[in-house]
Amino acid sequence: MSLVGKQAPDFELMGYYKKEFKPYKLSDFRGKWVFLLFYPLDFTFVCPTEVLAFSKAAKEFRERNCEILGISVDSHFVHKAWVDADYADGGLGGDLEFPLLGDLGKKVSADYGVLDEDAGVALRGLFLIDPEGTVQHVTINNLSVGRSTKEALRVLKSFQYVTSHEGEVCPADWDEGMDTMKADPEEMKKFLAEHH
Repeated sequence: MSLVGKQAPDFELMGYYKKEFKPYKLSDFRGKWVFLLFYPLDFTFVCPTEVLAFSKAAKEFRERNCEILGISVDSHFVHKAWVDADYADGGLGGDLEFPLLGDLGKKVSADYGVLDEDAGVALRGLFLIDPEGTVQHVTINNLSVGRSTKEALRVLKSFQYVTSHEGEVCPADWDEGMDTMKADPEEMKKFLAEHH
């Protein structure tokens, strides 16, 4: 069952960020947009490329009032070892622009529907949660393909736009500065006539 349109399940997990261990509670981020970035395991293959790409883009997300929380079934101690390890050793090079949270008990992964029980890891789930705690967008990839920070940013901008422009909707591939339309049949016809 999809979580889209529903309240995001709250959680409290220990995390590692900026050389510190501390608990992170989803509800503490109310008033902000949040991307939950579930990934299988530290010290693996696609995972460091995704985590580093989202870290590189974190400033751009933060400028849009959006925080990123990385979550895997590793412990916060393993997260520390991974963050602090050199790239040449399969690590993240000593710094990261968002916290990594440890879902060692796998409950949060299960609550969000991304737990692959046979493999014992989380699939690549990406959840966009609005400032009121409602899940607005979900993508779930199988283990072998990473996600796009550019697409995640486009989705964030789209949901932020429709949230602040009542009655408007964003067509396929919409990005900032492009035309939107009102959610009614005549507007849709006009839009299609002008753009196709």
